[in-house]
Amino acid sequence: MKWSEVREHFPQRCVLVEALKSETRGKERIIEEMSVIDDFENGNAAWKVYKKLHAENQSRELYILHTNKEDIKIIEQPYIGVRRRV
Repeated sequence: MKWSEVREHFPQRCVLVEALKSETRGKERIIEEMSVIDDFENGNAAWKVYKKLHAENQSRELYILHTNKEDIKIIEQPYIGVRRRV
């Protein structure tokens, strides 16, 4: 689905989506095609499902978005994590 279709089918909802076709332009992630996994009334419920799915498979490109936004803007940021010593 395109973002416009998602907005039409799920008005005023938080949606958990998986990017099916996407690319990076500069520092922005552009999602051309996406699949809606589920819709939620609030971001907290969406976040719980996101964490579960991400833990199961970290290679999936998942996003929580709200359909009140006309356009989606996702800025990529490099991971600056802490590594534990073993």
